[in-house]
Amino acid sequence: MDAIQQHMIDSYRAAQRGELPPPLPGRYDWEVVREARDRRRFDAVIAGRPARGRRRAALRSLFTRSRGAGSARNRGADGSGAPGPSPVGPAGPC
Repeated sequence: MDAIQQHMIDSYRAAQRGELPPPLPGRYDWEVVREARDRRRFDAVIAGRPARGRRRAALRSLFTRSRGAGSARNRGADGSGAPGPSPVGPAGPC
């Protein structure tokens, strides 16, 4: 039995009892999605985490870490990602 058939049976039963019919299937789906999103953001704030942009930040850190780790060209003199000292020397007034 699908949702429409169940809704028809519930509507018939409500009419027999003199009650209000149930809402149509799918009527409040987006409201439930919004409430779940709001609850997730609220829980993140209470836990001290950023409420927005966590997935994008996690993907960005994953891809930037994997891209920079494999190439020696992106590493500085000490092996970290920071650029090392210039081989020419400090740029100052001549």
